[in-house]
Amino acid sequence: MNNMTRKMWAIFGGALALYVVIVLLIAVIPAIVESRIPPGPGVVPLTPLQEEGRQVFASNGCDYCHTQQVRPIPADKVFGRPSAPGDFAYQTPELLGSERTGPDLTNVGQAKPSDVWQYIHLYDPRAVVPESIMPNFKFLFRVVDQLPAGETAVPVPAAFAPKTGHVIPTQKAKALVAYLLSLKQATIPGYVPPAAATPAAAPAAAAGAAPAAAGGYAYDAGKGKSLFEANCSACHQSTGEGVPGAFPPLKGNAAVDNADPTLHLHTILHGASGVTIGGVKYTSVMPPFAGTLSDDDIANIANYERSSWGNHAKPVTADDVKALRASGK
Repeated sequence: MNNMTRKMWAIFGGALALYVVIVLLIAVIPAIVESRIPPGPGVVPLTPLQEEGRQVFASNGCDYCHTQQVRPIPADKVFGRPSAPGDFAYQTPELLGSERTGPDLTNVGQAKPSDVWQYIHLYDPRAVVPESIMPNFKFLFRVVDQLPAGETAVPVPAAFAPKTGHVIPTQKAKALVAYLLSLKQATIPGYVPPAAATPAAAPAAAAGAAPAAAGGYAYDAGKGKSLFEANCSACHQSTGEGVPGAFPPLKGNAAVDNADPTLHLHTILHGASGVTIGGVKYTSVMPPFAGTLSDDDIANIANYERSSWGNHAKPVTADDVKALRASGK
């Protein structure tokens, strides 16, 4: 073996050794360590249907645009508490993602717990989020002339629905929605959630807004609008008109435009499902905000809703919210 051959083998051997070391450091050892991390409180394995949905999520490249990791920085507060190792005890980390063309999905099952919303959003995202650039996933649905036994039609708004027939989800759509709804952050003992789930851009938008006076109570109209857009507009729409048959309107809503704010505030605090409004029954679920929004934030949202879209209800205060929260009702 001549010197040139020995040098080539030395270079090859050195490169191979370096490669093996890198693989051990960034893949093998972390995987071994992760496998020994106990699940966090309330973290449970996926059901077979949810696991099937996870495969649909991965196969359609959803992680190219959506992360499943909340960083411990102010900009991520809107997505929930910072992620912890125990959150991923039963899921491998390849879906954590690195891009956020769309929002983080770590806690989407809590933030948007309505399967109706999820189905409409998958069928055509712009039906519930007009500014969305997400592609539609209509291939996960079927359009039928007659509903099969046991199936419920997805109430797609008329502007986005097919001209004839009923939209129903395929098995893949059902599995994907089951997986999305399973993405919920468990409570970590001792962790104090942020006082307000407001996106980083919201304070800047509201900074120049002077408090608006109504009925002797000054509230921050700009902040109320920003909080509404961040937490409520996906279902109720920026126009307050909701989505017909899926999410109730706030415009002219009897509870919102009532001098007695009890029902309105109770709904924001504790959520609602299966309610009938204006003769229409809404099966979709509204999440509670008692654990994520402060009394002041809820008052600002309520006052924005009670003074927008032609509503002229008596304003509420943070003390009103505090008293209702304390009552446990």
